[in-house]
Amino acid sequence: MIQKQRHWVPYELKLRDVERPLKEKRPLYAQRHDKVILLHDNARPHVAKPVKTSVLPHPPYSPDIAPSDFHLFRSMAHGLADRRFHSYEGAQKWIDSWIASKDMSFFRRGIHVLPERWEKVVSSDGQYFK
Repeated sequence: MIQKQRHWVPYELKLRDVERPLKEKRPLYAQRHDKVILLHDNARPHVAKPVKTSVLPHPPYSPDIAPSDFHLFRSMAHGLADRRFHSYEGAQKWIDSWIASKDMSFFRRGIHVLPERWEKVVSSDGQYFK
């Protein structure tokens, strides 16, 4: 049963109310389908559990705060400064060897400076800085 204008209406009548205008407005639908099928999207909303960390306000995306853009690609750009590749395979080989040449402390350092970098971006209100 569905409530319609403070009166209870049988569900079948409600389907007829939908079917007629649908077939008028979408004649191709009526040719392909002999009945109206309604999808009831009444799933229970998901409930997030509270976490005990504070969220820093920041722009949705900023290359200054993305770990890969800030630490990894900036360092890689220095190695690529005057280099030219003639094939995809050559570029892939160089990237693989460059990553293999970095020790764990390089990547660890990049991760550890992120909070400081994030604070700097947030305090500058998204303005450019070096």
